[in-house]
Amino acid sequence: MKRFNFAVTAVLLTVVIGVVVGCITNPETGRRQFLLVSEGEITALGLSSFEQMKKETPISKDPAANALVQRVGKRISSVVNLPGAQWEFVVFESKEANAFCLPGGKIGIYTGILPITKDDAGLAAVMGHEVAHATLQHGRERVSQGMAVDAFGQGLGAYVDAKNPKWTQAFSQLYGAGTQVGFLLPHSRQQESEADWRGLIYMAKAGYDPEASVAFWERFAAVNKQSGGGGTPSFLRTHPLDEVRIKDLKKRMPEAKAQFQPAK
Repeated sequence: MKRFNFAVTAVLLTVVIGVVVGCITNPETGRRQFLLVSEGEITALGLSSFEQMKKETPISKDPAANALVQRVGKRISSVVNLPGAQWEFVVFESKEANAFCLPGGKIGIYTGILPITKDDAGLAAVMGHEVAHATLQHGRERVSQGMAVDAFGQGLGAYVDAKNPKWTQAFSQLYGAGTQVGFLLPHSRQQESEADWRGLIYMAKAGYDPEASVAFWERFAAVNKQSGGGGTPSFLRTHPLDEVRIKDLKKRMPEAKAQFQPAK
């Protein structure tokens, strides 16, 4: 029993130390972030994952789509500061109206979202958002949070199992659901809101009218509603509701407009 108590204490102490030592203040948002993994580790993970995806997912050969994404991506990335970034913008063939960012500056755009972005400014709203995920260290933060949740759960699970094994399975299910709804999903929505905000600033600095961001999200919301999306309760979502994003972007618009200068 003493060995068991020592093991549990060691796991929980490791988590606590990680929380204290691993917290930094993000200079762009002013928010404290919990970061257990190093920048080098998360960048290496992003690079390898992106290379694997390029092997498994068809890459678009449409010259117009590729030229559009390269043009907008380079302008957006030129106004941000991300030391060590290896910027790469790839168009993947997929009907899904989506885009993603991996640590290290790897941005993927699905062809399914291009009809909704419509033009350079609409795409700048999407790519500004994705670039913001990279500059704000969101991938690194998510991995760190997952590590802490797993470690803490193992420690508490071992304690429950030692006290009364019949509650082990119930604890595992409750802990998983509780941390997902009460911690991980709210953080995910917070990150998405941060990326919307900073992405708005980036596109304005790059010479794209930030008003185009609101127009894009209004089009996206209409398509999402038409396809039957939006039925998931807000507290179970990884992203904020479309109408919430639009409302928040409008609130941030004066800040973005102050930094907007049309590109020559």
